[in-house]
Amino acid sequence: MYEDLLNIVLGVVATGVSASLGWIARTALWRRRLRRKQAFFGLPGNAECLLVVNREAGSESAVHRFDVFALLELSALVKDCGAHARITHHDTAQQGFGERTEFCLGGPYSNRRMAAHLSTLLPGVRVNTEVEESPERGAFTIGTEVYPVDAGSSEYVLLARLTAGEGARPVFLFCGQRAITNQAATRYLVRHHEKLAREHGTDGSFVLLLKVVNSQAYGPDVVELVADVTRQARTAPAPAPAPEAV
Repeated sequence: MYEDLLNIVLGVVATGVSASLGWIARTALWRRRLRRKQAFFGLPGNAECLLVVNREAGSESAVHRFDVFALLELSALVKDCGAHARITHHDTAQQGFGERTEFCLGGPYSNRRMAAHLSTLLPGVRVNTEVEESPERGAFTIGTEVYPVDAGSSEYVLLARLTAGEGARPVFLFCGQRAITNQAATRYLVRHHEKLAREHGTDGSFVLLLKVVNSQAYGPDVVELVADVTRQARTAPAPAPAPEAV
């Protein structure tokens, strides 16, 4: 009976030790993944970040519903990092970059800050912002390649992580041809941030061109990676040759 009791006690102790070691290992892995996530997004505990959005056409304060969905996904991500988010409209975010992490949503036609970021950080990207309806409206030109809009069927969005300025906190850009593509890009980032951190490092810059497929049927869920266009997007186009003197 003594041996049976001893075996039971030893079994309980062994189970307890195994459970403790498993808990310690899981906690260490969770903390390691959290630190890597915080480093990739530039969001240490209790840090503040900026969520910059445009205004819906014809409104003084409303945000497009797809951009609201994107903000919700980003807010959850920020909370997971133990940080805090401040939402501001594009025409009131008058500050530099690098001091705090920034997530900027919207195309340059409706988001002045996005237009400034493209001009300063991605001189190789041009977006057709014509107001009049035309086949070229909203098209992206990256280097020498042109990516037109086929609304509801085939649409493009740029997802970028860039570091510049003092403090070197990253700026994330979600520059889409339509509002639903902005949400698609934020969802892609949330789902694939670990893979992106492995490929580009937790402090690297990248510019990805994504294609949103058949959004009228699938919403923002079906997204294809078209290409890594970092080099083309960050390279200013060569100046046009000066006309020859007559």
